[in-house]
Amino acid sequence: ACRFPGGADDPEAFWELLREGKDAVAEIPGDRWDLESFFDADPEARGRMYTRRGGFLGQVDEFDAGFFGISPREAAAMDPQQRLLLEVGYAAMHFAGETKATLLQSYTGVFVGISTNDWSKLMSEKASVYTGTGAAASIAANRVSYSLGLKGPSVSMDTACSSALVALDAAAQNLKRGRCKLAFVAGVNLMLTPHVTVAHCKARMLSTGGRCKTFDESADGYARGEGCGGVGLKRLSDATAAQNRVLAVVKGSAVNQDGRSASLTAPNGPSQEEVISMALQEAQVSPLDVEYVEAHGTGTSLGDPIEVGALKAVYG
Repeated sequence: ACRFPGGADDPEAFWELLREGKDAVAEIPGDRWDLESFFDADPEARGRMYTRRGGFLGQVDEFDAGFFGISPREAAAMDPQQRLLLEVGYAAMHFAGETKATLLQSYTGVFVGISTNDWSKLMSEKASVYTGTGAAASIAANRVSYSLGLKGPSVSMDTACSSALVALDAAAQNLKRGRCKLAFVAGVNLMLTPHVTVAHCKARMLSTGGRCKTFDESADGYARGEGCGGVGLKRLSDATAAQNRVLAVVKGSAVNQDGRSASLTAPNGPSQEEVISMALQEAQVSPLDVEYVEAHGTGTSLGDPIEVGALKAVYG
């Protein structure tokens, strides 16, 4: 299940958006922040952003609280990212053939990649009994588990750009070890305040035109975007026995850290080579068998060549 910019509110709509080559990047909407108060084309302008564009969802303030047994007062204090996770989590589990009855008290794990905490800034002066849980990243996964009555591991993970993939790795390891029989894995991101965008502009991470031109000579950064995507995972043997519709198989995964590099945020080529090789080894897949690679693709003159170099070193 998913909620992505451009009206891609389910996998079918998302596929059509990709197939038709639609551009879902738009000017920052007025319901997020006053763009004119924060925009300045000069990258050196203090406290300002030099980009006007990004990928935004609509109606993030809308939520059927009653469906999830949540009071209007508590829902109003909840991070919209938590609300998205509830909606996408339920939709993904429904797609997987589960119901509220089959999920209740089941050993289903929830593994969520979540990296932004804009809501806590917005709610800093609106404290209520629900503010703490409404803004806590740890509750993002726990909220799904509580709402559906799930008893498996429930973990929120923040590893920046790789959060959802690291959550997928953690879910796979827990399934292999028998710590859960089913897992919901998701990534979520909403941009509710200008602060992170301003900070990334100061670091020259963002594209001025709001478009990521990865591996291109004109690449000048990436574009920030919103969304929530989730999948249901089972051990293949369990899915086959239950005659589930299997969309894909995770054959292997790996996680590492750069170690020392040119700077805290600079990638390390040899470390990237190592983690790719580790994943191939676990999956028992030859580099020659790989037909498609999804890149990190920061769209910068620093990160892109390092990534290409690592891919070339492993795949030839």
